[in-house]
Amino acid sequence: MGFDRYIDLMYEQPDLFDRLMQMNEKFCIDWANAQLAAGATAICYFDPIASSTVSTREMYHKTGFETAKRTLSQIQGPTATHMASGLCLPVIDLIARTGTAAIATSVMEDLTDVKEVCLGKLTVIGNLNGIAMRRWTPAETENIVREAIAKAGPGGGFILSDNHGEIPWQVPDEVLLNISEAVYKWGVYPINWRQELG
Repeated sequence: MGFDRYIDLMYEQPDLFDRLMQMNEKFCIDWANAQLAAGATAICYFDPIASSTVSTREMYHKTGFETAKRTLSQIQGPTATHMASGLCLPVIDLIARTGTAAIATSVMEDLTDVKEVCLGKLTVIGNLNGIAMRRWTPAETENIVREAIAKAGPGGGFILSDNHGEIPWQVPDEVLLNISEAVYKWGVYPINWRQELG
């Protein structure tokens, strides 16, 4: 349908929107549980309209929040909610109440802020810039990975990832290998090197 039509229904025909969500919920639950039965260990619940980049907190509370609570409660395994590079900070408290285990954050948000709000509630996923990484040098890659781990890694509850849910085809393999090497260098627990760097 496209985001524009979903948003039109949310605001202009809420009854039709609710009916559509009921059909989507059933499909989503059946599909997710089939993936788990086939061996998947977790399900990513993409919900970019929940992001304050796309919708208001009030509209999310009225629509997507209720849909997510109903849907996630019937998925028989852990879930991670993904904003597809949209902002999540303004709705993290609501998303934490949906039953999800993790949230993906945008590159436009500071990992320190996100981790602080998520501490003890949600695992933070993010937030490497997949577009910018097309041109990262080995030194830039290491610095960016180290900074992300320094901000969100201590205490656990952090999964380093891109911020959109997919790596562009144009990202060189070398950059991905450099990311992996930097994770092995800086992401081993306990993360106590932050104090050493000052």
